[in-house]
Amino acid sequence: MSNDNERWLAVQHKDRTYDGQFVTAVRSTGIYCRPSCPARIPKRENITFYQHPQEAEAAGFRPCKRCSPHTQAYEAEIAERLCRYIESHLDDRLTLDELSAAVSLSPQHLQRVFKRVVGISPREYVEAQRLGKVKASLKAGESVTEALYEAGFSSSSRLYERADQQFGMTPATYREGGKDMSIRYTLVTSSLGYVLAATTERGICAVCLGDDVAALEDELRRDYPSAHIERDDDLGEQVVGVVEQIEGQPAHTELPLDIHGTAFQWRVWQALRAIPRGETRSYAQVAEAIGQPEAVRAVARACASNKIAVLIPCHRVVRQGGELSGYRWGVERKRELLEREQQP
Repeated sequence: MSNDNERWLAVQHKDRTYDGQFVTAVRSTGIYCRPSCPARIPKRENITFYQHPQEAEAAGFRPCKRCSPHTQAYEAEIAERLCRYIESHLDDRLTLDELSAAVSLSPQHLQRVFKRVVGISPREYVEAQRLGKVKASLKAGESVTEALYEAGFSSSSRLYERADQQFGMTPATYREGGKDMSIRYTLVTSSLGYVLAATTERGICAVCLGDDVAALEDELRRDYPSAHIERDDDLGEQVVGVVEQIEGQPAHTELPLDIHGTAFQWRVWQALRAIPRGETRSYAQVAEAIGQPEAVRAVARACASNKIAVLIPCHRVVRQGGELSGYRWGVERKRELLEREQQP
């Protein structure tokens, strides 16, 4: 914000676009608000503007209960504005100085606020968005070169450096539905039906439960239509570990995983893996754990996108009151898995 006159104009118009850029402290009430607060506009002579909620509170003001301009809400506003800015400027270099100027914060403060709210740094968010754009372009049939430059990558080496982590394969392989990628899978029986476990050279890429062998195989091939997929019933220790956990036994070893998802999905899946055996969490609690309490629906979608049953324990997530919600492999399987884990 350039001056107090501009701030006062924003308050008069209850302009939401200025939320997060400053707060309005009212001396007659001892309360500070967002610029867009729906309460009656105070007299100008009673107002003091502060850039951050902490400054208003240090001066003795308390947060308004109607517009909640407290630190958490303020930081969420900052992060949201920066995310939208990044998404609309992916073609730019997007240095930290430029990003901090876009939201009127120092680079150091921006780093702390953004990571506290989103869970990753601004740079990591930029790269996640660019990789998402690359994926969409590759799926649409564009060449790797076209896709990387449209997404804002300055060179192919930068893209390939990040792609190994995010794609689990090269961008060209991703574009071609897993072409030249080798996936081995096996099918075994368990007390919960058939288990399909698929692996790449990096680790387990799918664990599916079901009653129909053909349906499980078709699902794997739909995910990787151009990959070389073959059955291999000699996968040994990996599948033994999967079945042990399905049968309710604690994991004896950390099985390597090869999964691909957005930055947000990764954070949700990591939070799921942190839930202790025998315990559950609500979708709201998972959202709180990743620092985005408002993202309950997005957490539910990330759980539904999980393709690795049990090893990424989305079955440990329930509704707020403990009621079982949907489960990709059937609610009854979810119930049984939870009951087994809760046994001593």
